Amino acid sequence: MNIQNIRIKENKYSFIISVLTVLILIFQMSPIAIHKAYSATVEELQAKIDEKNKNIENLNKEIQLYADLTDKTSKEAKTLQNKIKSLTQNGKMLDSDIKKTKSQIDVANLAIKKIGINIQTSENKTDHYKNVIETELKNIQFKEDSSLIENMLSKRNLSDVLVEIDSIRKVNEQLGKEIDSLKSEKEILLENKTKKEETKKQLTTLQSELSGKKKVVEENKQEQSQILKETKNQEKTYQQILAQRKKEKEALDKELFDYEAALKYTLNPSLIPSKNSAAMFVWPFDKVVITQLFGKTSASKRLYVSGTHNGIDFGAKIGTPVKAVASGVVAGFGDTDLTCKGASFGRWILIKFDNGLAATYGHLSVISVVDNQRVESGEIIGYSGNTGYSTGPHLHMSVYDASVVSAQTRPSVSCGGKIYRMPIAPVGAYLDPRVYFPKSTASNN
Repeated sequence: MNIQNIRIKENKYSFIISVLTVLILIFQMSPIAIHKAYSATVEELQAKIDEKNKNIENLNKEIQLYADLTDKTSKEAKTLQNKIKSLTQNGKMLDSDIKKTKSQIDVANLAIKKIGINIQTSENKTDHYKNVIETELKNIQFKEDSSLIENMLSKRNLSDVLVEIDSIRKVNEQLGKEIDSLKSEKEILLENKTKKEETKKQLTTLQSELSGKKKVVEENKQEQSQILKETKNQEKTYQQILAQRKKEKEALDKELFDYEAALKYTLNPSLIPSKNSAAMFVWPFDKVVITQLFGKTSASKRLYVSGTHNGIDFGAKIGTPVKAVASGVVAGFGDTDLTCKGASFGRWILIKFDNGLAATYGHLSVISVVDNQRVESGEIIGYSGNTGYSTGPHLHMSVYDASVVSAQTRPSVSCGGKIYRMPIAPVGAYLDPRVYFPKSTASNN
C-alpha cells in the first residue's frame, strides 16, 4: 500500500466521520423542532380543557344546591305548592346537569384532539428515529472499504489512532441512544392510542347520557303540567288525589303480597351464588348512599303491609344514571303508574343475570333498555327518579333467585280491574341484595 493510497483512505475516513457527526447533530435537533411545532396547539387545547373543567366544577355546585333544595322541599308537608316547588327546583337541577354533560362532552372532544396531536408527534418522532438509525447504519458501512487495522496503520501517530477510535465509539453510543429513544417513543405512542380509545368510549357514554337526561327533563315538565291539570291548581283536590293513591297503594301492596306468599317455592342453594363467595354485583351508582335496608327496618312496618322491605333503597337525585349491577338479559320492563299512579314501582326494569340472580330496578324516571336486550355489568340501563310510590327520589332494588321471578301481566282488583305488568316472585325467593355487593364503605342514612 503506497503513501498516496493511505492518504486517500485516511481523508475519506475522516470525511465520513465528519459528515456522520454533522448528521447526528442535525437529527438530534429534529425532535425538538417536532415538539415545538405542536406544543403551542397542545397548550391551547389544554387551556380550553381547564376552562371547561372549571365550568363543570361550578355546575356541580349548582346541581348540588338545587338537589339539596329539592330534597328539603320533598320532606316538607305534602302540599300542592311544595310539590310544584320541588318539581321547579328539580327542573333547574336537571338543566344544570344537561349543561354539565355538554361541557363534559366538550372536554372529551378536546382531549381526543389533544391526544391526536400527541399521537402525530410520536409518529413523527418514531419515523425520525428510524431514519436516524437507518442513516447511521448506512454510514457505518464505510468500514467495508478498509479494515479497522488498515485504518489504524494509516495514522501518522498514536494520537490520530485514538481520535478515530473515540469517533467510532461516539457513533456507536449515539446509535444506542437513538434505538433507546425509538423504543421509548413507541411506548408513548401505544399509551396515547389506548388513551384515545378510552376517551372515545367515554364520549359515546356521555352522548348517550345527554340523550337520556334530556328525556328526564321532558318527563319532569310533563309531570308538573299533569299535576296542575289534575288539580286545577286546587290544594283540596291535590289532597284528595294523594289520599286516593295511598288507599290504592295499600290495597295493591296487600294484593301482591298475598299472591306471592301463596306461590310454592323451595330455595335451591345450588342455583344461586353462595353468601361467602366474592362480590357478585357492582354498585348501581358511582356515589352510593343506602337509605333503607332489606327486611324489617324502622320504616318497613309503617310503609309496607307485609311489615318487611323486599329490597334496598339507594338515595339518588332524579336523572342519575343507573347501571346494571351484573351482566345479563333484560327480562321485562314497565310502568305501574299507567295502572295505579303512585301505587307501586313506577317505571321498572327486571334483569336476569348470568350468575343465577335477578334484580328489579324501581322508581326510574327513564328506561333505556328493551326486552331481551343483553346488558353488561356497569352499563347504563336507565335514570333514577321518583315514579310510583316514593317518599322521595331514590332507586329501589329487589334481588331474587332468577329461576322463579318473571314479569307478569295481571288484572288488579285494587285498581279497578286495570291490567298491570310487574315482576312477580314467591316471597321466599327475595334475597338480601347487600350480600352480593362489595364490602365497601357505602354510606347509610
